[in-house]
Amino acid sequence: MGWLRNTFSELGNDSTEVKRIRYARACIIEMIGGYLMPNLSRNLVHLRWLLKLVDFRAAGKLSWGFVVLATLYREMCRATPPNKAKIRSCLSLLQLWARFCFPFLRPRVNHPYTFIRITSYVGIPTSLEDIRLLLDKRSEAHFQWTPYKDPAIWAVIPDEFF
Repeated sequence: MGWLRNTFSELGNDSTEVKRIRYARACIIEMIGGYLMPNLSRNLVHLRWLLKLVDFRAAGKLSWGFVVLATLYREMCRATPPNKAKIRSCLSLLQLWARFCFPFLRPRVNHPYTFIRITSYVGIPTSLEDIRLLLDKRSEAHFQWTPYKDPAIWAVIPDEFF
């Protein structure tokens, strides 16, 4: 990813359309390889994603959200062995999901108008072994499997999605 950042660092106002397209592709590749569907080192992009960017119109019709979610699910399945400690996927998506479904892993906010990141995570385990132990000790009642059961949220979701 460093090569992409160095080669396509800035786009001038007087750049040609070809340069703008190359710059856009470089930004998308960096997003895919560094954030959405990275490898463990976060410095390589699979050839299949590069080939999808040949035609921007076709790439715009792809369901990228589905691909990111499918990649996350596949990686979660691969990460289930106890000796596995690393995962390659969009972990911020997993973190957001965990915050909704596992209330005991949410940051603690002491004051309703401030969110101090450092103190809000005090008491939440950070090592893989401690997190696994915490999850193993919880019963099903501790998990919130339908975080959207608030009637205000249901009111804006069309019935066809339930």
